[in-house]
Formats: sequence, structure tokens, C-alpha cells
Amino acid sequence: MDFGFTDEQELFRKTVRQFSEREVRPQYADRERPDYDLPAFLQRMAELGLLGLRAPVEYGGVNTSYVNVGIATEELSRSDYNVGTLIVSSVISTEVLSLHATDRVKEEWLPDMVSGRRHVALALTEPHSGSDAAALTTRAVRDGDQYVITGEKSSTSQVDADACIVFVRTGQGPGARGVSAILVPLDTPGVGTSRFTDLGMKLSRRGALHLDGVRVPAHNLVGREGQGFYTVMNQFDYTRAVIAIQCVATAMQSVEETIEYVKARTAFGQPIARYEGVSFPIAEALATLEAARLLCYKALWLRDVKLPHAKEAAMAKWLGPKLAVEAIHQMLLLHGHAGYSGDYPHGQRLRDVIGHQIGDGTGEIMKLIIARETLGREFRPR
Repeated sequence: MDFGFTDEQELFRKTVRQFSEREVRPQYADRERPDYDLPAFLQRMAELGLLGLRAPVEYGGVNTSYVNVGIATEELSRSDYNVGTLIVSSVISTEVLSLHATDRVKEEWLPDMVSGRRHVALALTEPHSGSDAAALTTRAVRDGDQYVITGEKSSTSQVDADACIVFVRTGQGPGARGVSAILVPLDTPGVGTSRFTDLGMKLSRRGALHLDGVRVPAHNLVGREGQGFYTVMNQFDYTRAVIAIQCVATAMQSVEETIEYVKARTAFGQPIARYEGVSFPIAEALATLEAARLLCYKALWLRDVKLPHAKEAAMAKWLGPKLAVEAIHQMLLLHGHAGYSGDYPHGQRLRDVIGHQIGDGTGEIMKLIIARETLGREFRPR
């Protein structure tokens, strides 16, 4: 058993941290602006190979390990939580396409995705079937060498991307049966988008996708017809752990900044770090966040060695956002009235991290998965 990174992983971590501190941290607040130049920033990420972490080498990717995906996300999220979200989005879309898309789609899209020239998002959630993702009603009907798609997607991150992998119903079966995935360029006639005004995670540019008789080539089908839901669920197993690392890293940055603050801040004639009311919450945050971090990396390691990891990833996704919100909130309070102002980043971090107590699976759904994997499907809660 080894809890340390290899020399190669440590070098990778340091490289990403340097980029993170130089290119990412100074613009954290700026990325909340709706007019932020995201395409230009994606190009800078691509230059370091960060958009091709799970893409095949023949398409310009680096095809690195899942643990390395976690390392990159952790280091970037220390500087900007939302940049970690860009990693999650890119690894899902590039891996789904590289594993399941036609050669024609791979050749057309993957090199541009890895280079940052084009961005592909995922459109699964619908307005009336949030946690019950398999209950989607958006429909695709085969018409010769095309699919005709009609429906609406909600809570789609990067709704202004170049394309979305859209999950649609192509068959008549209930639940996940009959659900397929189709790549839909968002400049296709019949596609409309609308942006939400969110509390945080503004760089995610979450919104709704409207599809009215949208026609796309049949070769844009990703994987086999009727197997789309199972395709993406396999990706969610590990990306839940990546999202949890994202939350933990953001919170840990707040803790480290608070440690320096309380050592310098004085009250009643001495540094406030000497008071147990200050030092104990910091100690608790450090302990709980480190425990969650190790659970995240365990889930990713299990994925790398091809062992079951759905339970561990769900544990991480439930625990990571919860502990991160609690820790950031406490660090904000330890800064007093100044922490409540925009002079410190804790408020923005808190708004950002709360989003993943909802998105990509609520805490309740994660507990259902943990119970199912532990007790067996016949004893899963209803």
C-alpha cells in the first residue's frame, strides 16, 4: 500500500499547480462575468494537455490515468473551482466519444476538442426528471440517414458549447431501455438555448436546450441504439470522485488561507489562532477534508486497476461537497465581517461548491447507490 504519488505524478502535479497559480487564480472573480472569454482560456488549458487527459493519443490526447485526472482537477480547483468543472466536462465527452462514437465523428471532433478549438457538453437532465435521469422524454426518430430530435433538456452545463451529446429516447422500453446518445452540433437548425442565472458555478453556463425537429446524421449516434444511458452511467462512476476532489481542493485552499489569516489577526492582545474557538474548527476541517480526499483517490485508483468503484465514488460524491461546504462556511466565519465581503474569495467558493450538492447526483441519490452496492439491489431503498 502506497499513499504517495509516483515521481511522474508528482512532476505532473507541480506542472499543473504552476499553471494554476499563474494562469487560473488571478482571474477567479473575472470568470463569473457572462462575457468572460472562455474559448481563449480553453486554448491555454489545451496547450498543457488538460483537455485531452482521457482522449486517445492518435487524436492528440494523452490518455492518462484516472488518478492523474484527479490530480489535475485538484490543483486547478484550488485556484478556481469552475476550472475543475471544465476538466470533468472534457474527460466525460472525450472518453464517451473515443469509446463509442463512429470513426467519422471521432476524426471530425476529437482533435478539435483536445486542442480547445471546440467544446462538447453533455445534455441528459430534463425539466421534469432531474434525479430520475432514465425517465427522459426527448425523442429521436430515425428518418433515412438522419435522426429527427424533439424535446427539451434542462440543467445542461456549457449550454453554449459547440455541440452536446444529447440523450434521447429511440425505443419504446421503460426507464433506461431505449435511451440512446446522439452528438448534436448546437448550430443545427431547430436548436435553441437559454441561460440560467445561477447563484454560483457561473463558468458552467448552465441552461436549457430546446430541440424542435432537429435533424442530425445517423452516424452521429454514439454507441448502439438503446444503450446510451448505460454508456454515460459508466462515466459517472468515476467522475463523481473527480467532482468530490474538486470540492475538497477548493475548501482546502480556504482552510490554508485562513490558517495564515488567524496567525496574523489579533484580538484581545494576541493572535486569534491561540483561541480554541478558532483553532479547533480549522483542525476539524483539515481532518475531515483529508479523509474525503483519500476516499476520492481510492475510487480513482480502483478505476485504474479495473476494480468495482461505484460505491466508493458515490461515497466521495456525497461526502466531498458536504464537507467542503461546511469547511468553507466556517473559514468565512473565522474571517469575521471581512469574510462576508467580496475582499476574500470564500463567499464565491461557497456559492460555487453548493452547486454540486445538487448537480451530478444529489446526496440522497448517492446514498441510494451506496445502499444498493452494499446491501444488494433487492434491499435498495425505495
